[in-house]
Formats: sequence, structure tokens, C-alpha cells
Amino acid sequence: MVVYFYDCYQILKKVYSEKTFLKQAISSTSIQPSNRALVVKTCYGVLDKDIELNYYLSKLSDKQPKLPVKIILKIAIYCIKYLGKHDYAVIDNAVKFTKKLGKQGASGYVNAILRKFVSENIPFPNDYTDMLSVKYSYPAFAVENIIRNYGKDRAESILSSENKLTCVRFTSLNGQEYLQNNNIEFDNTPFSNVFICKNFVRNGDYDKGLYTFQSICSVNICDMIDGGENLLDCCAAPGGKSVNLSSKFKNVVACELYKHRADLICDYATRMHVSNITVNNLDMTVLQKSFVNSFDAVLVDAPCSGFGVVNDNPDIKLNREEKDISELNKVQLQLLRNASFYVKLNGYLYYSTCSLFYKENIDVLRQFMSDINNFEIISVRSKIPCDYIDGTVQMTPDKSFGQGFYFAKLKRIK
Repeated sequence: MVVYFYDCYQILKKVYSEKTFLKQAISSTSIQPSNRALVVKTCYGVLDKDIELNYYLSKLSDKQPKLPVKIILKIAIYCIKYLGKHDYAVIDNAVKFTKKLGKQGASGYVNAILRKFVSENIPFPNDYTDMLSVKYSYPAFAVENIIRNYGKDRAESILSSENKLTCVRFTSLNGQEYLQNNNIEFDNTPFSNVFICKNFVRNGDYDKGLYTFQSICSVNICDMIDGGENLLDCCAAPGGKSVNLSSKFKNVVACELYKHRADLICDYATRMHVSNITVNNLDMTVLQKSFVNSFDAVLVDAPCSGFGVVNDNPDIKLNREEKDISELNKVQLQLLRNASFYVKLNGYLYYSTCSLFYKENIDVLRQFMSDINNFEIISVRSKIPCDYIDGTVQMTPDKSFGQGFYFAKLKRIK
């Protein structure tokens, strides 16, 4: 188990001290194969429960432990509370690993804090917002936004929703037959050749482009976009929507600010044997004059806080702050304003995010609509459960398979 602690520690240290994204930290760390599944589960879990774990440490100790010791304590507490590991074994190995890390002087402290944790019942805060923040490990500002947007009664339902589903989209073969032949449990979705699978393990057929992974909310957005001749995807990386929509359009132009992310789109399209996507490395907050009046459809899948996908990316809760929202709003609005010039008359402008917050969704759209007079909102219907706001779609974790996405459809009328 000491090796397990070591692997978890190496990954989490990169996230906490170097601000590395969790997925990148995992891929760049050598993990003992026999421990890999448990190590990955633990690292995701520790970050998902980070605020709760910090709360416990604040109640268990008068002093703030240094980062290496704090990481060890978080791993150990998570193992005891959420993985059901025997507390004596966890404590013993946490102490051994502390010494192995060269922190002999802190080993007694680690032992004392963990023994205190297993012997005490630490209540959540009395304040409702603080209680939700700690219980579900969401930053207080996020909890406040969710309460404001959805009400107290709904907030806990949204915060407590989990996404343990794997959504698999097949392209050139019958997905149902494939899953049945491989003895994989699945549920149908409202979308052709798209399935919710249980215990699906990626194999060589993924690299052959026989299937891909795309969240059901993302598939839903692609389903609500009409086809046509030319599509512009303004913020396209890693390429899931561009590749999905390539079957609806004759030509797709996919743009991305950073080259390494633009390369992801190219790789995705190549793997899926899609040849009608042109990838551009461009800053779409700057007006691209060559695009003006050129597209039947323009998609702005805008950069956002990402609080609709924290179940899959728990480090979002660690790194996002309230001040980020207002900065993102400026980018979202600028992207929409520029994109409006690229749409042909009677063409469509689509706006989407993976956020739960009205500030990034309907509020941005309302601000955009107040600034222009040549677009109208077109009401859309979602094939999966959602909320409807002024004809736009707000998907939420409690209704929409554990995720929160937003989608709006606008038509250029003059």
C-alpha cells in the first residue's frame, strides 16, 4: 500500500503544487500497473472531495500542515471514508509513507490526525450554503450561483448528482451488435448509434475509429444543430462536435486559439476518418474578415467555467474562482459578436457552454440580443430532459445524465 500512496502522491502533487490538469498529471506519471485503477479512482476522488477534506483538516488540527503532509492526509482520509479501507491499515501505511518521503518529524502528527479523524464525528457547518459547499465540495461562490439560478430546493439535487456513465458513439458499424457481441451492458439513447455503456473498456477499435467517446449532452447539442453546406466551429478543440457534425455539413472549418489544441482536432478527425474538416489556428476573439457572410451555420462552443462537467473534471472546482466568471463573460460575448458577422442571411448562430451558471448562459445571450437587431432566438427541443429558458436549453446534472450544458439557436433575419 505504500507504493499506492506514492503513486497517488506523485499525481496529486503535480495538481496541487504545479497546477497541472489531473488528466495530464495521470498520463505523465509512471503508475504501478496493478495499482492503476485504484490510484486513478483515488486521485479523482481526492480532488472531487477537496473542500470537504480541507474542512476536516481544519477541524482536526490547529495548524495548517505543509503541502506534502496535507496531500498524505487527504489520501488517507479519502481511503477511510470513501473507499472503505481498514483505518488501521491506512494509518499505518500513511505513517510509513511519510517517513519514506523524508518527513520523519511529521509522522507522529500524521498518526495523531488520522486517529483523531476515525474517532470523532465531525458535523458539517450549520449555514446552509457552507453546508452544501462542504458536503458536495463545491466552492461557495458556485453554490451561491446554483441556489440563485435554480432555488434552494433544487440546488442540492444538482450538487449531489454524479456522472458514472460512459457514452459511446459508433460511426461505421452497428453499435448495438458490437456491444452485444462483446458482452457489454448498455442502454439505448434517443440518438442513432449512441449508447450509455457499463464497464466499457477502450480497445484497439477506438484507434481504428470504429467508435468514439462523446458525452450525451454534447451529442444532444450536435443533434439540435441543423445541417447545411458550410459550418464554422469557432472554439473546436478537442474536436468532438466538429467530427460529429461533419456528417451534417459538406465542409467544416474548425478553429482553435492554441496550436497544441488545434492539433487535437486534426488527430481526432484523422482517427475517425473524417476528411471534410479544415483546422485553423486562430484567435476568434479577433474579427476574421475572410469569414464574414461565409457560413450557413456558426457554432460558438465558448470557453466557460466548466461547472457543468466537474463530475468528469474535478480539478475545475479546485482552480476556478468567482472573478473568472466576469472575465469569461467578456470572451463569450466577444466571440458571439464576431461570430454574428460570419453567418449568412437566414443562416444560424449556435451558442453553447458546459456551464450551469446563468451568468455564462442565458445572461450572455440576453446581453448579445440587446446589442444586435438582426438575429432572433429560435426555440429548440431537446431529446434528453432539461430546463427551457426563453426557448433555449439548459441541461443540468440532476436531469441530464450528470452533466450541465447550455444551448441556444439564433437565426439571422436581416
